Amino acid sequence: MLKTAVTFIFVFLILLSVSAEAKKTRLTDNPLYGVTTTSPEEFLGYPLGQHLLRHDQVNYYLKEIAQQNPRVSLENTGISHEGRQQLTAVITSANNQQQLDEILKQRQQVKYLGEQSGPIVIWLAYSIHGDEASGAHAALKLSHMLATSEDKWVTNLLENAVVLITPSQNPDGMDRFSTWANGYAGKVAVSDPNHKEHKQGWPSGRSNHYLADLNRDWLFLRHPESQGRVALFHRWQPHYVGDFHEMGHNQTYFFQPGVPERTHPLTPAANQKLTVKLAAYHQAALDDKKQSYFSQQLFDDFFYGKGSTYPDINGAIGVLFEQASARGQQQDSSNGMVRFDEAIDNQYATSISSLKGALALKSELQDYQAEFFSNKHQKPKKKKPRQSGRLISTANDNQRIKQLTALLSQHQIEYYYLTNPLTQGGGSFDVDSSIFVPDQQAQSSLLTALFDNRTEFNDPTFYDVSTWNLQHALNLTIRQNVKLELSVLSQTAPKFKQSKWSPKAVALLIDWRQNQAAPALQQLLNQGVMVKFAAKPFTIKSNNRQLDFPAGTLQIPLKQDGHSASELNKMLLKLSQQMQLEITAANSSSSVNGIDLGSPDFKVVRPLKPLIISGKGTSIPEVGQIWYYLDSQLKVPTTLVDINDLNAIKLSSYSHIILAGGSYTSLDDKFARKLGPFTADGGVVIAQKGALSWLNKANFLKTSLRGERFYKQLFNGAGLTFDKKSSFSARQEIGGAIVELKLDKSHPMNFGITGNRLAVMKNKALGFAQASNDFSVAASYSSQPLLSGYMAQEYQSSFASSPAIVVESRGKGAVVALTDNLLFRNIWLGSEKLYANALYFIPALH
Repeated sequence: MLKTAVTFIFVFLILLSVSAEAKKTRLTDNPLYGVTTTSPEEFLGYPLGQHLLRHDQVNYYLKEIAQQNPRVSLENTGISHEGRQQLTAVITSANNQQQLDEILKQRQQVKYLGEQSGPIVIWLAYSIHGDEASGAHAALKLSHMLATSEDKWVTNLLENAVVLITPSQNPDGMDRFSTWANGYAGKVAVSDPNHKEHKQGWPSGRSNHYLADLNRDWLFLRHPESQGRVALFHRWQPHYVGDFHEMGHNQTYFFQPGVPERTHPLTPAANQKLTVKLAAYHQAALDDKKQSYFSQQLFDDFFYGKGSTYPDINGAIGVLFEQASARGQQQDSSNGMVRFDEAIDNQYATSISSLKGALALKSELQDYQAEFFSNKHQKPKKKKPRQSGRLISTANDNQRIKQLTALLSQHQIEYYYLTNPLTQGGGSFDVDSSIFVPDQQAQSSLLTALFDNRTEFNDPTFYDVSTWNLQHALNLTIRQNVKLELSVLSQTAPKFKQSKWSPKAVALLIDWRQNQAAPALQQLLNQGVMVKFAAKPFTIKSNNRQLDFPAGTLQIPLKQDGHSASELNKMLLKLSQQMQLEITAANSSSSVNGIDLGSPDFKVVRPLKPLIISGKGTSIPEVGQIWYYLDSQLKVPTTLVDINDLNAIKLSSYSHIILAGGSYTSLDDKFARKLGPFTADGGVVIAQKGALSWLNKANFLKTSLRGERFYKQLFNGAGLTFDKKSSFSARQEIGGAIVELKLDKSHPMNFGITGNRLAVMKNKALGFAQASNDFSVAASYSSQPLLSGYMAQEYQSSFASSPAIVVESRGKGAVVALTDNLLFRNIWLGSEKLYANALYFIPALH
């Protein structure tokens, strides 16, 4: 009996030792042993998708699992306009998490060494349109699965890949939408498309705070959400990017490749071949769910300013996914009921197929990226090699060149500053407002795309714009194929030379051609400073030099009520330094040529109090672009009034009434009658695109307008067979082409523009017939208007030499009529000066 007891104790101790050793081994080999990672359902307290998530819930969940799980860490890519933090989950094996710094170093070398080592990087990004919510929800489900699963394919994936998951790319829009949809969701789901849950108010959650479509901002980077997103891209240099969206509820499910003929010619053929290979995984995943889908239709791979195409010109494979949208919990469609929970499952399924496909094609993705960047970076062989590239100037506007260099830097495009002024091709390139951009560099493909200037296309159908050439957008002077020695170039920006003036100065002058002149003017007005502008050019003598100043030049008299000369001097010195603004002192009111400083042709600039009409019937992005320019750039207190509230508004309280594009069908004759007294008393109406049609019908705009009906009759479809219907319709669209305006340089609308030509983006079939008098026409389309992009010859011929900008006098005020959007996506810096002129100069001179 004793022997048996001893034997039992001995065996028990051996088993206990083995168990302890096994437990020790398990803790060592499996970092997840003993780890509890909260699921989305546990975190929320209800099933994922029962209510639409807010952005803060997404962030709190990511932070929680990052604290809990050794596979998860977080990247912060900044905050939105409304102050919401943007987070990306970085999910990989615990071992790789310990090596992230080394992995990131490897990723930073990809562009320059062409070498591929370490894990592949897969970035899955969701819900850049805030009302396309299924992606963000699928992202949380995917994050939890990757953090906790011990399936062999998952552990293999995380050993060989770093997975970046960005659930929400538009925090402000997402919260706008979730608040709306949750607020109108009942206890019983309503599938009727007419229910308010599915009919968002104005503006929808698609756009960000300034009503911008962030999926059109990857190239232009006008918003902080985009800037953080692109910084993340270049920090990790992913091999694969999944871009998850929603589309109309009557569709099924789409994944790329898109329409083959509508792929941008700069996208390598190998990119599309890999996209096709990856598509096989998405097909299998959706077939397994019995979910209908389509590919190679409707969507394209052309505009590089989107999340699925920006990777294509940066050495990665971008793939677009589009799920039919419930825009709430469920909605009837022509394909049956669209349910939000099923939409989440579909996005989850193609997220998994993206991971499996990228893992299976790891070697091919790495080889593709290495080949994409091979032989593109500069390899100097001499001490002072000559480099070939673009010489770029902004015509003495140091701030516009600064905006260009900031954009190039964010895209990791190399450039140099000049150390001495140069003359090339008859043009002058000074040190302060010129740069040199070498052709041979790692980002040469993107560089080419940014300045692409084509007018011939195999297929005239475009999902977005057909061109985006920065030369035209920023009104740049460029000389190509210039060869310069490195010895005349520098990576250091020239120092701004602070303005100085003597106590003898009677006035200070600001050349209006400077990009920062308008924001400086507004700051002065905000502080109650009287500022005048020159209606005509003049020449003064300053520091023993004769200086020519164009019309539009600002004058700040140093003798004025409310501000001493000393106070004004300090104010302007500070302004000059802050804005890098060149300010010239005039020691006499007498000019050498042209008007004197005391001339009646110097007009006082009136303070602004603009009103922008917003609400249903107005273009969301165009209202946002005008608002962004006034509020964010000029710093003007700006009032937005809903279109339905206009009749209750006292218009005399405002200096400008601004109408963006739109239909304005809800506006009645009563408001039109209110505009008459408003302009008669000195108010200014600024209207563009579709708003002109309403003004014309209300008999407030006198110049005859030509709309779509007029232009479409120019197209002859006789004899075409049915299969040509789509291409014929495409020819009648103006998706976005860059056209040239011929300016009347004497007109105050054009003050501050160098040269008598200007490029604008045209994306609507709208124009004027000949104006009633020539002096009301500030700008006309040139005789050969098309500069870049696609526009049918019928349009080109009809627009040629016709008015584009008309200013009609109305008593003491005016109507400024614009057939095009001068602030297109807030990247059109070349023409935003005209908008400033309409704000500051037209009220005093028209």
